[in-house]
Amino acid sequence: MGTSGVPTAVQGPVRRERLEGGALWKLVLATPRANVLDAAKIAALTEAFREAQAERGLRCVLLEGEGPHFSFGASVEEHLPERFEAMLAAFHGLFRTMLAAAVPTAAIVRGQCLGGGLELASFCTRLFAAPDAKLGQPEIKLGVVAPMASFWLPERIGRGAAEDLLLTGRTLTAEEARALGLVDEIADDPGAAALAWARTHLLPLSASSLRAAQRLARAGLARRFELEIAAAERAYRDELMRTRDASEGLRAFLEKRPARWSDA
Repeated sequence: MGTSGVPTAVQGPVRRERLEGGALWKLVLATPRANVLDAAKIAALTEAFREAQAERGLRCVLLEGEGPHFSFGASVEEHLPERFEAMLAAFHGLFRTMLAAAVPTAAIVRGQCLGGGLELASFCTRLFAAPDAKLGQPEIKLGVVAPMASFWLPERIGRGAAEDLLLTGRTLTAEEARALGLVDEIADDPGAAALAWARTHLLPLSASSLRAAQRLARAGLARRFELEIAAAERAYRDELMRTRDASEGLRAFLEKRPARWSDA
């Protein structure tokens, strides 16, 4: 049950909790320990945000990973040459739906928040992290890139810091991420902190006005998203995935062995 007594809804690998009489939702990635963002989870999140768009009284959606970690990232299997196009389209469709819903969002991050998990968490209006949180975009270490992060991270933390993360694949501590502006608040209980923020600052306000404010704040972003994500998908398909190293890095990860780079 949610705190308002409204029953929890389950949509496959994502659990939905309605709080404060439905004024707040919590979406929980409910496949611990890794909470991998696979096709089923992406579809469930997309459907939840599609339904959120029609909820007139909804003021905020909280996103959380069940267990010790937020998410290890997107499914590596679904990045393989025969599957990546459907994966990219669905994953980017999730962000398109979040933009269309225009509902304020808050990410609750504990433990690992990597790859697609960080793309999702950082796209939220605010990101609350536990002191043990680790955040990074490690795709380059698998011989691939992160199209959404390549578009979004420069917006969130500036081009220099974004390029550092995208080119090195290094992982940040919560404190390092806060210094860059990637994390907004560190709390021993980030779930409680996110809920307190939503209750204090959003619940007293008009839901329709909050939607308008969120939509206007990201209006330019939404326009650029359509242009830049389409270009990124083409580059991923027509350039990156035609290299030997992209397939090699992914298969090496799945086979738990060092990659043998050919630089081609």
